[in-house]
Amino acid sequence: MNNIYETEKLLSEYLLFHYGFAEDFFTGGIKAKGVRDALHFPERSVNGLLDFPPAPDEARALDVGCAVGRASFELARHCGSVTGIDFSSGFIGAARVLAQVGELAFERLEEGARTSPCMARVPQGIVRERVAFETGDAMALREDLGAFDIVLAANLLCRLPDPAKFLARLPGLVKAGGQLAITTPCTWLEEFTPREKWLCDDNSTTLDGLHRYLDGTFDLVKQVDLPMIIREHARKFQWTVALGTLWRRKE
Repeated sequence: MNNIYETEKLLSEYLLFHYGFAEDFFTGGIKAKGVRDALHFPERSVNGLLDFPPAPDEARALDVGCAVGRASFELARHCGSVTGIDFSSGFIGAARVLAQVGELAFERLEEGARTSPCMARVPQGIVRERVAFETGDAMALREDLGAFDIVLAANLLCRLPDPAKFLARLPGLVKAGGQLAITTPCTWLEEFTPREKWLCDDNSTTLDGLHRYLDGTFDLVKQVDLPMIIREHARKFQWTVALGTLWRRKE
């Protein structure tokens, strides 16, 4: 599996996607009415989907496809131990710096080849030491991970060559009664996933595909729409509405 995310361009875009505020996204006097609700997607993917356990110091969480780590840090507000895993060594390197130092400077593209400085910061009040990051393949996660109270997979499925392999592993990763949060923009492309491996087809949706794989061991308890925005440069943005679902592992 070739990883297209090992570029400075995408690292910058994802640092801004995960940690940026409105003033970081919209520069040069550009007004962007009506899209600000799409900011802070990683926090909303955690707080808009999950019900948190009453004993956070004991809870374990796993963030698969964590990218540069913002959702992992948000999970650390509620869980005593969080493991963030991503296939991109560049993303994990940035996440580790943020865990160690609390901030990371990067260059944001403005226009053409012109950039401007920007800073990603972990919010105050988050215990960064609760979070550990590692590289890994979502389709071949290490066997000794154990089971978790919460597993998050944000915008991961439609970038896997074989998402069924990841979905098949989930019953062993989520404790009985635990929570599984999945978000996906349902953007299936053959450059990432062979068509025969898509969770949708001409007669069914990605949600139908999730039901096919998860209904035996999970109950769907919540479904929400989660808008998000990725900034490419000062005048180009990707605005998307991800499907968010919360599943409860059967006892």
